[in-house]
Amino acid sequence: MPIPGAIDPVPVPRGADLARVADGRIELLGQSKDGLRAALEGEGLDARQAKLRAKQLWHWIYNRGVSDFDSMSDIAKVQRPWLKERFVISRPEVVEAQVSSDGTRKWLLRTRDGNDFEMVFIPDADRGTLCVSSQVGCTLNCRFCHTGTMRLVRNLEPSEIVGQVMLARDALGEWPSQPDGRMLTNIVMMGMGEPLYNFDHVRDSLKIVMDGDGLGLSKRRITLSTSGVVPMMGRCGEEIGVNLAVSLHAVTKEVRDEIVPINRKYGIEELLQACADYPGANNARRITFEYVMLKDKNDSDEDARELVRLIRHYKLPAKVNLIPFNPWPGAPYECSTPERIRAFSNIIFEGGISAPVRTPRGRDIDAACGQLKTASEKKRRSVIDAETEAAG
Repeated sequence: MPIPGAIDPVPVPRGADLARVADGRIELLGQSKDGLRAALEGEGLDARQAKLRAKQLWHWIYNRGVSDFDSMSDIAKVQRPWLKERFVISRPEVVEAQVSSDGTRKWLLRTRDGNDFEMVFIPDADRGTLCVSSQVGCTLNCRFCHTGTMRLVRNLEPSEIVGQVMLARDALGEWPSQPDGRMLTNIVMMGMGEPLYNFDHVRDSLKIVMDGDGLGLSKRRITLSTSGVVPMMGRCGEEIGVNLAVSLHAVTKEVRDEIVPINRKYGIEELLQACADYPGANNARRITFEYVMLKDKNDSDEDARELVRLIRHYKLPAKVNLIPFNPWPGAPYECSTPERIRAFSNIIFEGGISAPVRTPRGRDIDAACGQLKTASEKKRRSVIDAETEAAG
């Protein structure tokens, strides 16, 4: 039986040269320290000046959150027009922003070439987590995921990935950047897209986010979630070094083949072995298994016991996040009952493995991943239809 959608990385159009804006200026957001220096040298600064200015720009962009060259007080006034003429420091465009009654915030963002994607901020008592997207759309077609109903348009650039963190900091008023006392404490690469299918851009973006001279977020507070791109998992541990989360969602081949089609390429056993081999995983840095609770599909006592058996068999330092399914229009599944979820969780806890149930957040807004984008597209289509009808 053919697998719906592509499960391998696919070539996707980049559109325009996204390093330059329409007027030809170069985008500095998302550039590494070396990238900033190279950009300045490329526009004519000598090596010594470029090194100094790159250091200053890095501080203003990533530590102070500044995007206006005129506000960079330690850069000579005579040089600011030269910078403005050649460079820009921007953010993704905010198309729509929603705030839930529980404090969850969701943004629909737009790239410079007109593609929409999402990010979500989830506040808790002792931390705040930003859910960051890595692609516009997705290619994996996980059946419970609303993003899986969308075509993959393209990978996000480093400026667009880092830009999500910058925008959230803007909205939360968290400049200058500081390690303590801020609301945005954690990042999960768990938004739209499969991060390991955009590995280079995700790696380069997270290195900027983790740099102690700028955004300064510890790698222990960053989690990358994958649906199971086994060949890239080792590189993720070695080259990025962040926490790993795996979208498991089933414990049998039959069910996981259905709801997470990449399982037909990289099966459960191969995936769990890659988890066992993940660099840096230990009891202090456990691997998280994400498990969405689907009524009468993956939520039986037998499923729970098999999950415990698999984790023990591969000797995994692990915890399980049980996620009540967040329904969306046309979804082929229902959420398990609260009683069934509790029973499932209890079996895993009794097996010596932590299995908290994630509290549903943002259900009074378009909270499921991809819903805000879909709602916006429907609005745009209805406006176009109305205008066409009126013109007719």
